Amino acid sequence: MFRYVVFILIVFASLYSCDDDIFETTPSTGQLTFSKDTVFLDTVFTNISSSTRTFKVYNKSSNHISIPSVRLSRGEQSFYRLNVNGEPGKSFENIGILPRDSIYIFVEATIDFEKVNDPLYVDEVIFDQGSNEQGVKLVTLVQDAYFLFPQRDAQGIKEKIVLGIDNQGEEITVEGFYLEGNTTWTSEKPYVIYGYVGVNKGNELTIEKGAHIYFHENSGLLVEKNGTLKINGTLDDKVIFEGDRLEPFYENIAGQWGTIWLRAGSKDHMINHAIIKNNIIGVLMDSVSGSNDPTLRIQNTEIYNTSNFGLFGRATHISGSNLVIGNNGQSSIACTLGGTYDFTHATFANFWSGGIREFPAVLVNNFQISTEADGSESIIFNDLLAANFTNCIIEGNQNIEFLMQENEQAGFEFNFANNLLRFTDPGGNFSNNPLYDFEDVSRYQNNILNGEADFKDVNENQLFIGAASDVISNANVPAAQKVPFDILGVNRVTSPDMGAYQHIIFEE
Repeated sequence: MFRYVVFILIVFASLYSCDDDIFETTPSTGQLTFSKDTVFLDTVFTNISSSTRTFKVYNKSSNHISIPSVRLSRGEQSFYRLNVNGEPGKSFENIGILPRDSIYIFVEATIDFEKVNDPLYVDEVIFDQGSNEQGVKLVTLVQDAYFLFPQRDAQGIKEKIVLGIDNQGEEITVEGFYLEGNTTWTSEKPYVIYGYVGVNKGNELTIEKGAHIYFHENSGLLVEKNGTLKINGTLDDKVIFEGDRLEPFYENIAGQWGTIWLRAGSKDHMINHAIIKNNIIGVLMDSVSGSNDPTLRIQNTEIYNTSNFGLFGRATHISGSNLVIGNNGQSSIACTLGGTYDFTHATFANFWSGGIREFPAVLVNNFQISTEADGSESIIFNDLLAANFTNCIIEGNQNIEFLMQENEQAGFEFNFANNLLRFTDPGGNFSNNPLYDFEDVSRYQNNILNGEADFKDVNENQLFIGAASDVISNANVPAAQKVPFDILGVNRVTSPDMGAYQHIIFEE
């Protein structure tokens, strides 16, 4: 019986392996149909491979047909590549399709911008020829760009940046390189970054309005001691930082690249009219520079879709206004290990849906837990000189969206004035904590507790406020006069709303 079954299996296998012999084939007659008449590949950078796109070719007849030829119109010179029935190439012959069946065609492209006459690169997959010829168009937008990446030495080892020493005395490094001297990036072409690009000690990187910076996986920007970052976007020409995956699927995916890291001792940073999205930490600001002025001034800036923190300060001095930070895997803003923080007309709205958040939208503390080489833990503490939130919205999808953590061995000064605050404590865990005594006018003035923000669409990071919002006309006027225009350039002097936006009437 076993031998009989094996014999039957062998017969079936031989039949399927020889289908071209057992079915009589007829040439195609120009009656093929396609799942798409045009295949649009995602925008690509010059000489970087696109994602793969597919379409199907259908044989709707009752005959087993053979397509005499399948080829790219531009031939071997085409920047597109095909895969037909598992075979890569740019031209194919005698492609069979069973009756009422179909085959997949896979398409990719790697395009040299300098060798094309138009950034819209077009080709066509041609099926058959003469009167039976049919085609599917291929369209890709290609961008020229500046590519910045670490070089390799004679042994093939990539450049590295040393970040510090670990508990075992080993160097902590990342693949990266330093810019030479003071540098300016413009909007002439996008910049594509591989590894970490560094601003060396004492140097300055200036990024002009309209510049677009793309980061590859495990990449980022860091600024060393006494170095400075200046981002000079405008309302109409923002500076944009995002990952280098251009497919629509990746448009709002968190964690695609590292961070903008302003390291300890760096100074005089200015970020104005920027969009920072889809990375691990939006901006990481370490330590004060020794000046009484803010180490980082950040204005009119949006930070979205970070897998960890949006804006993360450690023992530093940050001043911010017209900020919108949301959809963050941990806190939208973390003011940690003390320091000085001053935020006016900011919207911190964390409706993260990618998992469980450990921290609220706003985290403030004056200490840090450090793990020693032997595995033991120690606490480092530092004075919180100020954490001032004025005319802000602090909102999210958790009961408690701001958390104050005080170590009594260091100072802990904070103030909330004219804010919308999300804080419900059904378990009563904070009922006896003086940090949350909302009747204490020395720390809390004119706040709205658990009101309605009326955001347009939190899932799409549309954090504009509508006509039903409780924050309308409830901001502190003198504070608003210091930030007279909202993030969209709307005047807010006479009747200011809380948050980064003046309210609008949503269209149904």
